Amino acid sequence: MIKFCALLLFCSLANFAIAQQHTISGTIRDTGGQPVPFASIYIKNTTIGTSANVDGKYTIKLNSGQYTLSFRAVGYKQQDHIVNPVENINLDVKLSSESYTLDNVTIRANAEDPAYGIIRQAIKKRKEHLEEVKEFSTDVYIKGVQRLKGAPKKFMGRDIRKVMDLDTNRKGIIYLSESQSKFNFRRPGDVHEEMISSKIAGRNNAFSFNKASDLMVNFYDNYLLENKLSSRGFISPIADNALFYYKYKLLGESQENGILVHKIQVIPRRENDPVFRGIIYIIDESFRIYNTDLFLTKNAGINFIDTLNISQQFTKVENVYMPTSINFQFNGDILKFKFAGYFVGVYSNYNLHPKFPKNFFNGEILKITQMVNKKDSIYWSNNRPIPLTADEKLNYVQKDSVAKLKESKKYLDSLEKENNKFSVGKLLLRGVSINDRYDKKYYTFDPVLRAIFYNTVEGLTVKYGVTYRKDFENNVSYSIRPEVRYGFANQKLTASLTGNYFYNPLKRANIGASFGNGIFDMNNLGSMTTIGNMVNSLLYEKNFAKFYEKSFVNINTSREIATGLQASLAVEYNKNHYLTNSTNFKFFDNKEREFTSNNPFSPNVETPLFPTYTSVSATASLTYTIGQEYISRPDGKFYTESKFPKITVLYKIGLNGVLGSNVDYDFLKVEVTQERISLGLWGYTSFLGGAGMFLNNKQMYFPDYKHFAGNISTIFPPNIRKFQFLDFYQFSTNKEYFEAHLEHNFAGFFINKIPLLRKLKLQEFVGGNYLTQPDKKNYKEFYFGLERLILRASYGFSYDGSKKINHGFRISYGF
Repeated sequence: MIKFCALLLFCSLANFAIAQQHTISGTIRDTGGQPVPFASIYIKNTTIGTSANVDGKYTIKLNSGQYTLSFRAVGYKQQDHIVNPVENINLDVKLSSESYTLDNVTIRANAEDPAYGIIRQAIKKRKEHLEEVKEFSTDVYIKGVQRLKGAPKKFMGRDIRKVMDLDTNRKGIIYLSESQSKFNFRRPGDVHEEMISSKIAGRNNAFSFNKASDLMVNFYDNYLLENKLSSRGFISPIADNALFYYKYKLLGESQENGILVHKIQVIPRRENDPVFRGIIYIIDESFRIYNTDLFLTKNAGINFIDTLNISQQFTKVENVYMPTSINFQFNGDILKFKFAGYFVGVYSNYNLHPKFPKNFFNGEILKITQMVNKKDSIYWSNNRPIPLTADEKLNYVQKDSVAKLKESKKYLDSLEKENNKFSVGKLLLRGVSINDRYDKKYYTFDPVLRAIFYNTVEGLTVKYGVTYRKDFENNVSYSIRPEVRYGFANQKLTASLTGNYFYNPLKRANIGASFGNGIFDMNNLGSMTTIGNMVNSLLYEKNFAKFYEKSFVNINTSREIATGLQASLAVEYNKNHYLTNSTNFKFFDNKEREFTSNNPFSPNVETPLFPTYTSVSATASLTYTIGQEYISRPDGKFYTESKFPKITVLYKIGLNGVLGSNVDYDFLKVEVTQERISLGLWGYTSFLGGAGMFLNNKQMYFPDYKHFAGNISTIFPPNIRKFQFLDFYQFSTNKEYFEAHLEHNFAGFFINKIPLLRKLKLQEFVGGNYLTQPDKKNYKEFYFGLERLILRASYGFSYDGSKKINHGFRISYGF
C-alpha cells in the first residue's frame, strides 16, 4: 500500500511539473519586418535552447521561473529578453543589423589590413583550439528539407509532377526529415550517437540516415568535407597554409556578451582554388571562432550542387566555445531539375565531462532502435524544437496519409496490377518484374537482349534466369534463382539452381547453396564481358575468352564474428570438362587472323588443357577492416567507409580422394587493400597488395590455379586489382606470387589551373601495377589519364623486367 501511494505521489508530482511548463513563442524579424531564418534562442549562459525555422518562427518551453533569453543570428546584433512565464507567452523580436565598426582601428595607407594579424593569431592557436575539448556529449536535433524549384514536364517519358507529388508549377517539398539524438564524441575521432526519434514525410516505416557526425564541420581542421562534395576537400580560412590561399579584410569589431568580436571578410586569392568565401567572426585575445557565414561555389570545385552556405554559431560552455547551431543551405540545377534545401542542427545540453564506460566507443557510430520511428504526432508537437512551416505541415499530412494508403492491400494490389503489366519491350530491354509488395514476394525475369551473346565455344548462346525473392521483417529474406544456358553451335544445355538465405542482417549472416552445371571462364576472376568478347569475336575475329564446363554442388556461409571481421566458409564439389571451339563464324573474315583454340597455351592447335577431373575443395576466409565503423538499425548493419586498410586471409584446400576427388593442393593468400586514402589538396590514393603461395601442389589443374585480373581490351570496367595489359591466362600460377596495385587521383590539382580545361572538371590520375611469380618475374605497368564521373581515359606502358612489351590507350567506365 505504501509503495502504491508513493507511486501515485510520484505521478502527481510529475504531472504537476509538466503542467508548469509554459511555451514562449513568436517570430523573429529584422528592422525592415522581414523574418530572420534560423536565429538561435538560448537561455543565457546555458546551452539550453532552440532555433527559429526558415520563416523566423520559434518556440521554446520553460518551467515557471525567471529566465534571460538570448536571440542571436549571424549578421545581427544579439538581443536579450527577460521572461518570467506563468502562462504561455507570445514574444516577437526585432533584431537590428550588426553594428561592427572600425572606430578603434587605425588603418594606414598601403599598410597590411589588420585582419591579417588577427588571422595569424587564430592560425597560431588553431591546433590548441582543435584539441582543447577532449570529449563531450550533447543533444542534437537535425532537420532536413529539400525542395524542387522547377522541373521539366517529363523525364524519360514519365510525368514528373505525378511521380514526385509536385504542384501544378512542378514545385514542392521532395524530402522532409527530422531526428533527435544523443551525440557523444571523444578525441581524436571516436563517435557514438543514439537516435531517439526519427520522422520522414511519406515513409512511416523508414529510419532517417541523419547523422550528427555528418554536420561536424570544424574550421579548426586544415581541410574540410574531404571525399564528400569534392575529392580533395576545402581549405579552412584558418588552416596552417591559409595565407597562401586567402586574402582578408577587417570589416569591423563589436562587443558581444562582454567580449570583443572581429568581423573578417574571407576572400580567395585565386578564383578557382578549393576555398571558402564569406565572413568569419574571431574573438579578440583568445582568437577563437565565434560565428561563421561561409560559402562554397562551383568555382571551388564542389560537385552536384551550385552553392553551399555553412553558417555556424558558437556559445561559451565553461571556458571554451561550442557550436550551438549549424546550418547547411544549398541549391543546384541538374538536367533542368532546380532544387534547394537545408540541413540544420541544433545542439543543446552540453556535457564536457562525460564518464564514458569502457568500450563505449566500439565502432558503432549510430544506433537506431525499433521504436525510433514509432513516435506519434503528439510526441513531435511537444518535442520538436523548430516549428514547422505551413508547407511543411501540409507536406507531412499529405505524404503520411498517402503512405498509409500505400500500405493497404487494396492500393498495393492496384499498384502491382499496373506495374506488373507485361510488354515485349520491357522483357527485351529491362526485364520484367512481377511484384507482390503486400506479401513481399518478388519475381524478376532477366532482360532477353542481355541474355543473348556469342562465343566460339558455344556459338550463339542464350543464358536466361529468373529470380524469386521473399522478404520478411528487418531485412531477413531468401532468394531462389534457376538459370539455363544453351549454345546453338555445341548444342549443349546446362542448368543450375541457386538459393540464398539472409537470416541475420545485424550479423551480415547468410547461407547459400547451388547445384547444376554451367559454362565458366577459365579465369575465375573473369576476363572479358560477354558483350566485349562477342564484339571482338564477330567483328575482329578475336576470341579472347576461354571456357570450360563445370558440374557442381556448392554450400557456403558467411557471418560477421566481430565488428569489421567477416568470416566465410565454402565447400564445393566440381566435375570439370575441357571444351573445344564449335564454330568459326564471324561477320568479317580477316585474312591475316584466325580464331585461336580454346586452349590459351596452344592457340593454333586444339589440344586439351586438362582432362575431365573431379575436384572437392574447401575455402575459408577472414576479412578484417581496421577501425571499421557502422550504423546499426533494426533492418541491418551498415558499414561506413573505413579510414584504414582491409586485410583478407584465405586458405583453400583440394581434398584428394574425397568423393573421388583428383586434386591435392593447399593454397594460402593474404591481401591488404584500401581505397580513397585522402591526401588533402593532393587528392586521394588507392592500393592493393597481395601475396600467396601453394603450400602443396601435388595434383591440380588449370581451373584451380591462382588467376589474375588481366586485361587486353581497349574498353573495360575499372577495378583496383585489374592490370591494364596483362594476358588473362598466360601468367596464372600454381606456385608463389606477389602482386601490387597503386593509383593516385590528383582530383584536378593540376587541371584546375588551366583555364580552358577547368570547367570540364576533369581529374588527372596516375597508377602502376606489379606482378612477380616464378614464370613471370617483375612484370610492371605504368599509366596516366583523365577521368570525369564514370568515364576514364588513360595511356600506359607495360614492361617485362626492363623490356617494354606493350603500350596503348585504355578506356574504362563505371564506378
